Amino acid sequence: MSALLIGNIQETKKKTDSFLDWMRGKGKGLIIIHDHPDPDCLASAMALQHLLTMKLNRDTVVALSGAISRSENIAMARELKIHLTPLTELTIDDFSMICMLDTQPGTGNNSLPPNVKVDLVIDHHPIRESSRKCRWIDIREEYGATATILYEYLVAQDVSIGTKLATALFYAIKSETQDLGREAGKADRNAYLSLFPLTNKKLLCEIVHPRLPQSHFQYLHLALKNAMIFENLLVIKMGEITTPEVVAEMADYLVRLEGIDVALSMGRLHGALIMSMRTTRNDLNAGEIMRKLVSGQGTAGGHGMTAGGRIDPVSPSPVAFHCLEENLTQQLLADLKTPPGTPRALIHTGNERIRS
Repeated sequence: MSALLIGNIQETKKKTDSFLDWMRGKGKGLIIIHDHPDPDCLASAMALQHLLTMKLNRDTVVALSGAISRSENIAMARELKIHLTPLTELTIDDFSMICMLDTQPGTGNNSLPPNVKVDLVIDHHPIRESSRKCRWIDIREEYGATATILYEYLVAQDVSIGTKLATALFYAIKSETQDLGREAGKADRNAYLSLFPLTNKKLLCEIVHPRLPQSHFQYLHLALKNAMIFENLLVIKMGEITTPEVVAEMADYLVRLEGIDVALSMGRLHGALIMSMRTTRNDLNAGEIMRKLVSGQGTAGGHGMTAGGRIDPVSPSPVAFHCLEENLTQQLLADLKTPPGTPRALIHTGNERIRS
């Protein structure tokens, strides 16, 4: 074990000892994750539940206010038997401690009422001012995944990691850091390499390569048809969508286009504009760009290479919505110092030859 890791574990042991001692006298716990959870918050919730069970024999409930729709995430929850409860089915006053994972109060991607006090926040995104009011905060912006923090909790507290939990944590780090290629630090690399031998490879294959519904290909067709190229920026206008995850999914996929280093995907969901940004450039901070983009209009979050935003509500008028998309595109072009020019379509109609 490296000296750096030993130092991290020693510091983590002190932090976890403190909040575990406080929780020892408490009752049932509530864990709040994203409304539409990704692998990082799913695995982190699974790990925190395991920690509290093993150290305190404490029951916890993982709650969300949306649904899982991305095929890989559905497969993860199904194969690893991660139980989630709609927040609307719960009475918050029944819980004596509230934890928030991979999200923070007021970020817009969770639906915990703003007047509810959160006791513990664990995250790897930039700290929000609202989080400073919480009793316990462990926010590590230098980490590529919240799951890495939870892995260190388990190691520091000498809690065993079973096959399913190891698979969940490994896949979370794998997906969040794109196999350690995106914003991964030494802690993420150590966790990734330590967890891989413990994973169930068959379950991992089922999660990484799930069966895809027809809607996936319909959205892919829509994204390809509506994607426009502005030099090194790709803007994807999805129009009406039925789940917010598809916006991020298309941004993840299409930022891989040759010559593109920033992708912005947008879609309209229940009267709100959902946005996702991806970049391959290390000199940009997608979170800062997205927060500036929606400033005064909505909420946003993210960090170096990934970000999300939401403007809610937006005008029901198709013309007004189109104008909003255009204004955001032009603002982003200005922020990136990219000449607006005339965009070109990613996919052309007609009989043009496919470029090699």
